Amino acid sequence: MSDLRELARELGLNDEEYQRIVEILGREPTYTELGMYSVMWSEHCGYKYSRPVLRLFKTYREAQDAKAMENAGVVSIGDGLGVVFKMESHNHPSAVEPFQGAATGVGGILRDIFTMGARPIACLDSLRFGGLDDPRVRYLLDGVVSGIAFYGNCVGVPTVGGEVYFNDCYKGNPLVNVMAVGLVRLDSIARARASGVGNPVMLVGARTGRDGMHGCSILASAELSEESLANRPTVQAGDPFTEKLLIEATLEALATGHIVGIQDMGAAGITCSTCETAAKGGTGMKIDVLKVPRREEGMTPYEVMLSESQERMLCIVERGHEEDVAAVFRKWGLNAAIIGEVTDDGFVTVYEGDKIVAQVPAVSLADGCPTYYLETSEPEYIQRVRGYDVSSLPEPDDAGEVLLRLLASPTIASKEMIYSQYDHMVQTNTVVLPGADASVLRIKGTGKAIALTSDCNGRYCYLDPYVGAQIAVAEAARNLSCCGAKPLGVTDCLNFGNPQKPEVFWQFKRAVEGMAAACEHFGLPVVSGNVSFYNETPERTIFPTPVVGMVGLLEDVERHCTSSFKREGDLVLLLGRGIDGTADGIGGSEYLKVVHGLEVGNPPRLDLDFEARLHELVRACIWEGLLSSAHDCSEGGVAVAVAESCIMGGLGAAVEWRGSASSLFAEVQSRVVVSAGEEQTSRILELASEFGIPVLRLGVVGGSDLCVRYGECGDKEFRFGVEQIAGIWTNAIPRLMKAAG
Repeated sequence: MSDLRELARELGLNDEEYQRIVEILGREPTYTELGMYSVMWSEHCGYKYSRPVLRLFKTYREAQDAKAMENAGVVSIGDGLGVVFKMESHNHPSAVEPFQGAATGVGGILRDIFTMGARPIACLDSLRFGGLDDPRVRYLLDGVVSGIAFYGNCVGVPTVGGEVYFNDCYKGNPLVNVMAVGLVRLDSIARARASGVGNPVMLVGARTGRDGMHGCSILASAELSEESLANRPTVQAGDPFTEKLLIEATLEALATGHIVGIQDMGAAGITCSTCETAAKGGTGMKIDVLKVPRREEGMTPYEVMLSESQERMLCIVERGHEEDVAAVFRKWGLNAAIIGEVTDDGFVTVYEGDKIVAQVPAVSLADGCPTYYLETSEPEYIQRVRGYDVSSLPEPDDAGEVLLRLLASPTIASKEMIYSQYDHMVQTNTVVLPGADASVLRIKGTGKAIALTSDCNGRYCYLDPYVGAQIAVAEAARNLSCCGAKPLGVTDCLNFGNPQKPEVFWQFKRAVEGMAAACEHFGLPVVSGNVSFYNETPERTIFPTPVVGMVGLLEDVERHCTSSFKREGDLVLLLGRGIDGTADGIGGSEYLKVVHGLEVGNPPRLDLDFEARLHELVRACIWEGLLSSAHDCSEGGVAVAVAESCIMGGLGAAVEWRGSASSLFAEVQSRVVVSAGEEQTSRILELASEFGIPVLRLGVVGGSDLCVRYGECGDKEFRFGVEQIAGIWTNAIPRLMKAAG
């Protein structure tokens, strides 16, 4: 027993958990059983630390209580159609092997979508890296982007949007979060349940190998270290061409009506898919590992059950129709092997031929993971950074020079070098391309479109996790509103350090509290998501980074709006807060980091009521056709927002700002820069008054220069050619990659 207990520790189980396993089984576990519990009771699969906090999300709590958790979430868009979407992380695998780590992250999240019976139509990626002056960061960026491009381009699903931030806190631990979106008929949603005693259990797709062993229990559930870089065997290898075949075969097989349950084999492989489908169905399952198609000789039952080989699915097939389903997969050149059947005893029983190598209650694996209410403690740094008086900092002598520096900051600069490697037009649904506030996809066969975005400023969350998480929700909703879409639902990817450190768990709990409150205020269900802990190295912990993915609906695709200035003579207006030129919003800003080298202060204040009214105003203006453009103010403030609208439209603007130099770059929340014809202005002002939103006339679109007059008396000025600022903004990341390389 002492040897087994020691092995359990090596696999990430503590002594109390091992004893609980013994009590559940009424005996000591076998080697295979211990491996199965180690993966299913890891934080990555079992959410042992996060689950109690995640119950703050109403939809999650209701699904958990009803035992109705599925592979991804669904929201209705009318006409009998639903959008299926989810976001997940592949942070640690990407830190160890960036190309395959990112590629398999794309493959895994796509399987969560088509397992629901939905055809994947888009991906977004939310990425975080350290500074580009570091050669390993450049290696990671290049590998991750190449991996995403390789898998997405080959599988034929467009990568249409996302975000990329750069900060030294992510230097040793990059974040690779991928969101996938699909379309499904609401009456054809597939479920991950094993029902029908005697129904055969079929493994379809690729063969099983030894790749990905303990990826969820060891690599994803521990801090990164030098030893982690030796864990390349725990990173799966993906094959997008097989995934493309699997998409088509799965959707065709589901259309036969003979698949009664289906589950992706992601983290924990066959162990996860068998126990979860059995637990959800209130049934049991018996399988024979010798019947699992393999690509490596001599694999043990332990290895077969824990392998995380990619491009595999588990199907529960209606008895008597095995050949109908298998024939579909074989037609697409894929394996379709019956490895077992559904039982009524509640156990997952694993055979190796005639020998039983594991027999465990399915519910104990899927739902029986012990949960912990971890200690929380406000980090010591909080009072120090929030107590810093940012108003005491000197004003910049030249606001124009600051603008150029901000446009060259990798976090603000164009990400074209990255998204140009992605095929964002495949499937021909993409209406608004990457680089906008949100991406827009038409829904063929209707006049509708959906809008997609992802958002999170980790620096805000570092300073105040509660407010920072709320801002992430608000900005995502603001971005969708700026293209004319009404937000419908949220997915998330919650990236934090080691939760067993009280200050980290405090960050996590406060961020979830803030996100839950904001989503509740906006009436947005959190329908799916992912938690990624242990994102730290011996040197430092990442900023708390609760990324929000959001989907919205445009009833008329022709009425969508974009960020670019389009017409000479249009007025430039600022809708929202901070139109008086104050410098509120300097704390945590990119300006503060770039100009003063500081990451201090309080993040910008957020008024959820005001924010919601602003969204309604912007959507109303777009719906009535009043706006030529709409662009969210975020990093870099009003000055950067106006400059970006100039760059994207290839038109200049003359702007006047009655405020200090620093206030030009303040990141005051709940603001949108719009342009409109003078004849539309009176109606915009009328609507703004109805919604209680202030409006400031900033200037006029026209010419080939961006000219900004500023100061309390408007006595200061800078002027740059649009081509000049476009060159700085577009070439900043390529220049850093090339110069540093």
